[in-house]
Amino acid sequence: MMKLSLPQTAAIFATFAATSSAFVIPTTSSTASKTSMDLYKVFIDGEAGTTGLQVRGRLEKREDLEIISPPDELRKDAETRKKFINEADAVILCLPDAASIEAASWVEDDNDRTVLIDASTAFRVADDWTYGFPEMSKDQREALSKSKRISNPGCYPTGFIGLTRPLVEAGILAEGTPLTVNAISGYSGGGKALMEIYEAGGAEPWGAYGFGLTHKHIPEMAKYSKLNRKPIFQPQVATFVQGMVVSVPLHYAWLHGDDVKAADLHAALTEYYKDASAFIEVVPLGESGCKDAGLLERGAFLRPDTLADTNKMQLFVFANDEQEQAVLCARLDNLGKGASGAAVQNLNIALGLDETTGL
Repeated sequence: MMKLSLPQTAAIFATFAATSSAFVIPTTSSTASKTSMDLYKVFIDGEAGTTGLQVRGRLEKREDLEIISPPDELRKDAETRKKFINEADAVILCLPDAASIEAASWVEDDNDRTVLIDASTAFRVADDWTYGFPEMSKDQREALSKSKRISNPGCYPTGFIGLTRPLVEAGILAEGTPLTVNAISGYSGGGKALMEIYEAGGAEPWGAYGFGLTHKHIPEMAKYSKLNRKPIFQPQVATFVQGMVVSVPLHYAWLHGDDVKAADLHAALTEYYKDASAFIEVVPLGESGCKDAGLLERGAFLRPDTLADTNKMQLFVFANDEQEQAVLCARLDNLGKGASGAAVQNLNIALGLDETTGL
């Protein structure tokens, strides 16, 4: 096993000592009991894909981890992958659903050490996997710190759940409220195949899809928002690489409480996330507040790629109290907080490290 030098070890201890924040998770799990002279071994199964490459890019310069990878010619060899899965302290599965299910089954029966973080949709609503959205509830981070099976959230659901769950918890949105969610993403969300089409210049400038109303992200939206009702989801892709805006329109007639207004929606989100994370920001209220804060392009347009290459998410409340209508928006990087950034954040939590490391 690769060892840290004494100067590296001292540097790490100094960093940890200087970073006493709410994001340092107590090292209560067996995974977090490694000695300071060891490196955590991380295997990225599917590291040649879009998410895998992004995960590797976020991890490869870190001094507290060792990325273990098979030779290129054995990258898809089942026996080799099994060996690496069981050798690693943590495995990030960046694979299609069926391949993730198969890879997860390769953890040996006596291996209670390896943490699996799956970036596919295969396990997102499975009760025996922990949903990897640390800020989703006050208990979620602790659950992740103890879990060996973590399902990384989808990019669109991260925005939708981030906007709606606080309102359900506050009693403003009732379970079963029939919502719609409209979202636009950069074309990297379609993986290498769609990226090649767009980058070859053969794609439409904007395209909506999912007209069968069976998009694979809908089940997790319904479950983890606590609405327990599937929203009507209208996803779109356009000619920018990465970033997204997820929008949820609301009529005040759907809301519960005494004369709920825009300020109440904003206050509920602000209160929910005030101590939750370094990564989620509730921005100033309304169009005028966003204009004053310089958050709208040319004072009018909500740009979707502003947070590219970050693990951040911004939450907006736009509303017209006279019309009794609001539109909630989440802006994030579909490859960051919506994929690889979230995977690294979950990895940090599961290994008992400061969750902001590498992010």
